[in-house]
Amino acid sequence: MALSCAPLRAVCVRPGTLLRHFARTFQQSESRTVLWKSVLSPPVTSHVRGLSGLTKSTPGVFLSPSNTQLLTQNTSILSRVSPLLPSILQQPSRPVTYFGVRKGKRKSVKAVVERFMRLHCGLWIRRKAGYKKKLWKKRAARKKRLREIVFCNKTQSKLLDKMTTSFWKRRNWYIDDPYQKYHDRTNLKV
Repeated sequence: MALSCAPLRAVCVRPGTLLRHFARTFQQSESRTVLWKSVLSPPVTSHVRGLSGLTKSTPGVFLSPSNTQLLTQNTSILSRVSPLLPSILQQPSRPVTYFGVRKGKRKSVKAVVERFMRLHCGLWIRRKAGYKKKLWKKRAARKKRLREIVFCNKTQSKLLDKMTTSFWKRRNWYIDDPYQKYHDRTNLKV
């Protein structure tokens, strides 16, 4: 029997959103049984069933309130999976150190310095994503495209400038520098 979500006011969300909601409320709540009764008081769609590992997701099938005991038994699944999914539980952050412990000076982000290069004109260049991953399954044309070096846009360049110190913004002179002709921009408005 297929039922629509609108008249019943059921919780119809994507599984990832529901998992994030449950993980957030698990961290705030101490007793899990009270949590499940409060969260599952409206009828819940089968997306929850697919998450908890009871059955596969079937559209239009709803859990009855009597099945909440089964879900409370499977709360350990979510607690076991949540450390494996840090991208869902943690927000992205820019780990800029404003005042270092030893000298009290600002520090650069190591990941930026290793992955990007700043040209003297203020542009940042980077390698394409996946340029050295699973090359055995990529065709020659794609591997050639991935070997190219691309410029970051204005927003990315501003962000990368904030994440590095003045040491990485000074001009360097190298012998046989392959990027020598790109350090100075000509005929371009600043």
